[in-house]
Amino acid sequence: MPDLQNQIILVTGATSGIGKVTATELAKKGAHIVILARSAEKAADTQQEIKAAAGHNHVDILLADLADLDQVRRAAAEFNARYPRLDVLVNNAGLIFGAERRLSPDGNELGVATNHLGPFLLTALLFDKLKASPAARVVNVASEAYRIARPDLADFQSASGYGGLRVYANTKLYNIMFTQELARRLRTHGIANITTNVLHPGVVASGFGNSSGGLMGFLTQLGRPFMISVEKGAETSIFLASAPEVGTVSGGYFDKKKAEPVKSSFNTPENAQRLWALSEVLTGVKLLD
Repeated sequence: MPDLQNQIILVTGATSGIGKVTATELAKKGAHIVILARSAEKAADTQQEIKAAAGHNHVDILLADLADLDQVRRAAAEFNARYPRLDVLVNNAGLIFGAERRLSPDGNELGVATNHLGPFLLTALLFDKLKASPAARVVNVASEAYRIARPDLADFQSASGYGGLRVYANTKLYNIMFTQELARRLRTHGIANITTNVLHPGVVASGFGNSSGGLMGFLTQLGRPFMISVEKGAETSIFLASAPEVGTVSGGYFDKKKAEPVKSSFNTPENAQRLWALSEVLTGVKLLD
């Protein structure tokens, strides 16, 4: 992995799991890390751990719950005021929720708010800082769960067809579609200094799934011995954030550091544009229209 001295890298969901490993390994290569987290206490503990592992003090904290769009706006405004540019944005945070449908402070279904709308808004609000980098990357963490997605944009908030796993699978497909549509719009606008790629980290033995409870939580615990380590799970995120060989690749879906085709009949350019337009309405931002 190259020396990342002077690189400013923001990682969401960096207080545990693959996000924490990603932030730590990038910091060890010299990057100035900004961790975005919900919990001030966990963020402070993680900050000290990463500083100790990296041997430098360039580890900062932004606090926001991605499901709360006002918090995302405040965090983005703070980043924009403090930093001259953003070299890498790793949209890593994501959760699976339980059997009961819950709403975010903005009235969005909690899974779609956390896993899609929050990252969409954050990327949009930090876009000018990405443009200020000579070579910026947006890395989005999805999942092979996209294969069981059954989206219905007419019921985007799952008001009539909620299921925790279904919402998670749908949002992971949205992550892929967002990435590919962002890559297309970057090309259309002639913006060559920003790339974006999306990845499947593998089935990782982390705290992920604990928030879902019930049957899903039980199955997560049952399958834990067969899962890969968080270190292994972070490898593709780190690769896409830093490897020179993917510096000009954009719009790819990666598994085990290799580009793979996306197999979903829903993943069409027309649906990607519909998803984009809906996301703009719900977050109140315009991005590369």
